[in-house]
Amino acid sequence: MRYNGLGQTGLFVSELCLGTMTFGQASGRYAAASGVGQDAVDAILRTALDAGINFIDTANVYADGQAEEIVGRSLKTLGIARKDVVLATKFEHATGAGPNDGGGSRVHIVEAVKASLKRLGTDHIDLYQMHGWDPATPVEETLSALDDLVREGLVRYVGVSNWAAWQVATALGFSDARGLARFQSYQGYYSLVGREIEREVTPMLDAHGLGLIVFSPLAGGYLTGKYRDSEAGGRRSTIAFPPVDEDRGAHVLTVMDGIAARHDATHEAIAIAWLRQQPAVTSIITGVKSAEQLSANLKASDVTLSDEEMKALGDAATLAMEYPGWMLAQGSAGRAALLATGAMPTGH
Repeated sequence: MRYNGLGQTGLFVSELCLGTMTFGQASGRYAAASGVGQDAVDAILRTALDAGINFIDTANVYADGQAEEIVGRSLKTLGIARKDVVLATKFEHATGAGPNDGGGSRVHIVEAVKASLKRLGTDHIDLYQMHGWDPATPVEETLSALDDLVREGLVRYVGVSNWAAWQVATALGFSDARGLARFQSYQGYYSLVGREIEREVTPMLDAHGLGLIVFSPLAGGYLTGKYRDSEAGGRRSTIAFPPVDEDRGAHVLTVMDGIAARHDATHEAIAIAWLRQQPAVTSIITGVKSAEQLSANLKASDVTLSDEEMKALGDAATLAMEYPGWMLAQGSAGRAALLATGAMPTGH
């Protein structure tokens, strides 16, 4: 297992992160993606830790809080020292029917962190992440409240998830100007069939030194190849999350076929290996329902794709250029070449 630095914290996290959205029994549209009970979680967590995973990601809304409770019990059952795991959870999504049961207000943040700490059975959270953007609360309010949690020792570091690049940059500017705890990580969707994050978000993360924690690396199971058959059923038949352009996706799967065969590996391993070799990626969340499924995903750590294979996958999954991207690429090409090579480009 390889370990990467998280943002500018000096904290190291495993390149694979154990996701917990499957833990507990959710209701509604996410029910099919849940259902893993305590005994199975104990086995999954033991397998993860034995493989070198030290990073666990959960959220206060996963199965209405059950996921946090199950993780907390599992750590105690297995006798895991608190210092040996980096525990991340999230807040912001609604946890009740009231107007103040969600969002980024100080009122909700204080209530949410207390509830998460109790469910997890711990006195601190290593990485506390805002699960989404709250248009009703000024970002200054949210950042000030999060800074207080860090100063109180309830939270070690703060992160964000599912924000636009400009929103993160605005927040970082305010934190830096006021001397507040700044976001150290961004949790976002990234996969071979979901590369939109490369347009604005990953350049922003690189410029500001934030780590990237990837969720849905298999595009909700699409990249396993099992959904090629429209009658396959399963999770994506009840909730197609994240959305996939299946015409484009079919081509990606075809390219993956040959590469998987050459490595004697699964499509899952190839999809995760491709992400492992992306410079922006700090850790990849793997969501599983059994220890056996986790073991299969762990095999991605043994796969190293060649430059030619990375190019083939990248070409198959390339994004269409959008403005201002195509204008920036054209206008900056000469300067970029000079920076990279030290030589004046020909034709200038």
